[in-house]
Amino acid sequence: MKRDYPDRPLLGVGAVIVRNEQVLVVRRSHPPLQGQWSVPGGLVETGETTREALIREIREETSLIVEPLDLVEVFERILRDGDSRVQYHFVVIDYLCRIVSGEACPGTDVSEIRWVPLEKLQELGITPETRDVIHKGLNAARNSSAFQTRS
Repeated sequence: MKRDYPDRPLLGVGAVIVRNEQVLVVRRSHPPLQGQWSVPGGLVETGETTREALIREIREETSLIVEPLDLVEVFERILRDGDSRVQYHFVVIDYLCRIVSGEACPGTDVSEIRWVPLEKLQELGITPETRDVIHKGLNAARNSSAFQTRS
């Protein structure tokens, strides 16, 4: 699927995965965020629900099996080229996710994975929009019964 210079916005999903007050972040291997840290996720394929896409993408990128819980945020990422043309336009639906099984290790589209405490996110150069999503996800996890007994 052509991602750059799209004729319409592309639908993506992202996962806020929390463990012991830390969040899982991945370093992207491909444009548009190549080399940058973000939450794991990717594009929805035709015929998939957003939750199905999220489960598939997280398994591909991190080897984790997750259960999407609460909707955290919907936001747009629009990146323009030097001529102000829209080079990338994504509408991203982010969910709070619970780990069902697996150990996190880099898979497709990511070069590195880290569990990071909230106060260290800025050191990784994570965008303000993504930090906001992570903060909202962490707050949702603190209030979720699915995380009350999980370590």
